[in-house]
Amino acid sequence: MSRIEQSVRADGLADILERVLDKGIVIAGDITVSLVGIELLNIKIRLLVTTVDKAMELGINWWESDPRLTSRAETLEDENRLLRGRLAILEQRFAEVRA
Repeated sequence: MSRIEQSVRADGLADILERVLDKGIVIAGDITVSLVGIELLNIKIRLLVTTVDKAMELGINWWESDPRLTSRAETLEDENRLLRGRLAILEQRFAEVRA
């Protein structure tokens, strides 16, 4: 294969990758394993390939709260814990008022 052919193929691949990242691509599938009519295993596969900007535009931002991917997750967990505590207090007071 000549250098020109390799260059054309590389450019073609770069164009395809650019289009996929710009528009995004979703691959979804389910795998179910059953034995004698009893479901033993169910696997749901979802794959989204796009840029971070496009994902954010679509409202996809799960990585912002994933504890393995961000340090902000600990702050969110603390805030969530605090809010749950405050909600429990309010529910208790409401129950006392109604009683």
